[in-house]
Amino acid sequence: MEKAAPKEYDAYIKGLMDISRAITSELFLEDILKLIVLVTAKVTGVDICSLWLVEEGKNPNKKVIRLAATQAMDPDYVIDRTLCMGEGVVGHVAQSNTALIVKNVLEDPRFKEKDMARKLELVSMASVPMTIGGEEVIGVLNCFTCNTHDFPETEINLIRTVANQASLAIHNARLMVRTKVIEQELATRKVIERAKEIVMARKGLTGDKAFRWIQKKSMDNRKTMKEIAEAIILSEDM
Repeated sequence: MEKAAPKEYDAYIKGLMDISRAITSELFLEDILKLIVLVTAKVTGVDICSLWLVEEGKNPNKKVIRLAATQAMDPDYVIDRTLCMGEGVVGHVAQSNTALIVKNVLEDPRFKEKDMARKLELVSMASVPMTIGGEEVIGVLNCFTCNTHDFPETEINLIRTVANQASLAIHNARLMVRTKVIEQELATRKVIERAKEIVMARKGLTGDKAFRWIQKKSMDNRKTMKEIAEAIILSEDM
């Protein structure tokens, strides 16, 4: 195994620290993804780094993988692209949970975007799965060079380590969003339940009828049920 030069090692450590900070930060997922591709490209010295995420497709039984972030500025690369699992190099890596090195993307039949590669002069590619616990693939991290490149073991290990750190950052960001959504839903339910009790007492209605009364007010006034409920509670407190 090759040893990294001191400067490369320092850059490697700093890059991992940047991503580690993102894991515990309150950055939005989009900002975390941008940070990951920027750090990866800077540390590895590749020409283009891209990150793809596994998502639910139109068919709920079939997942797809979508380009989510890249540090490339060329409009030919920064376009909305989606592949099926198993399709192309990215889809293959996502489905097989195995890293893949392509020495020349123009010669590999699995690489689907040869016209783009010719225009951007992309040659070699390293594609590494992003996993949670080494099993669940949540995305793929790609690195491209504009010259023939072998991607030695030290570089693949670096990309793999970054991919693992990135997976944690993405997983935590998603958990944070879900937690906030759940908290908002619980808060809304609590407000509506309090307003329902007030309506029941004022109008002598059952719980179901009081709920439907609030619901109708919401539709008639084109406001959310939470807004109507808050107005009812405010009028009670005055």
